[in-house]
This record gives sequence, structure tokens and C-alpha cells, in this order.
Amino acid sequence: MTSSQTAGRVPPFGAGSFGQGSDFKENRFTQDDPFGLRAKAGQSTIDQGLAGSSPEQVLARLELLAHILDTAILLPGNRRIGLDAIVGLIPVIGDVITTAISSYIVWEARRLGAPRWLIARMAANVAIDGVVGAVPLIGDLFDAAFKANRRNVQLLRNHLERSGTLRPGVIDVTATRID
Repeated sequence: MTSSQTAGRVPPFGAGSFGQGSDFKENRFTQDDPFGLRAKAGQSTIDQGLAGSSPEQVLARLELLAHILDTAILLPGNRRIGLDAIVGLIPVIGDVITTAISSYIVWEARRLGAPRWLIARMAANVAIDGVVGAVPLIGDLFDAAFKANRRNVQLLRNHLERSGTLRPGVIDVTATRID
């Protein structure tokens, strides 16, 4: 075949300059992944999805999760409970599930670079919530009152604000009246 006969055809993979070189292999089929959701080389899909998240975005996700687990449902008498207290009503497995979900907050704190003492304190909150929550009736009342997830997110927020990683949510000022 002459070059005029093959002008409109694409050579098969591995043939010609189209299939050679590492540039093609790394960047092929980008149209199949328009949002960049596939894992890059040496990086898992989970790590890749979280790598682009800023501390503000991570903290917002954790605050939402803590709200759902601890304070999402308003009871009569202006008392709030969350899914942690409700799922905890299921014997054994409910407390295992909520403790595993609560451990995600600790994992994210570790990923954000929280010091070991803070991770230990957060893990202690999760452990207390899980162990006491496993007691049949008293544990369910304790789950409704203790709110370990809200405490952990607040501990993480305070640490990130003090370390300068996160802008303060509240600015402390003193007002002075000038007459």
C-alpha cells in the first residue's frame, strides 16, 4: 500500500509511531475518563479521590457525617439524636457499624496530619462510645447523650485552626466604642 491509500486509516496498536512511546500509553483514552476518576499510577482510587480535597472540604464532609450520626433528628422537647443512637438499638451489630463509621473520622484526622495525642483522644472517644453503647438500654441512652463524633470533629477543627491549616470559623474580637 502506498501512503495515499493508508492516509485515512489508523494503524493497529503497537504499529507505527502511534503505538510507540510511553506518552501514548499514559495518556490514552482520556475521553473515557472525563472527570479524572481513574487511579493514576501508584495511587489507589480512594487516595486519588481524596488527594484533591482541601482541609476545608474534608472538614465539611466530616461535620456533615457527625451531624447525621449525632444530631440529625429533632425529638420533642428540643432534644437531638442521630443515626448512631437509632442504629445502636440493633444488638451488637448496630454498635459495630456505628463504631466503624465513627472510626472514619479518626482516619481522616490522621490523613490530615493530626498529631498522635489528638488521634489517641479521638480514638478514646470512639472506643468509649462503642463500648458503653454496647450495653443494652443504658448504652443507647449514652449514645444519644455523648455525641462522640461531634466532639471529634470539634477537636480536629480546633487543631487545624491552631496549626494554621484552616482559617478560623469564628473571629475573636473586642469592640471598643469611640465617642
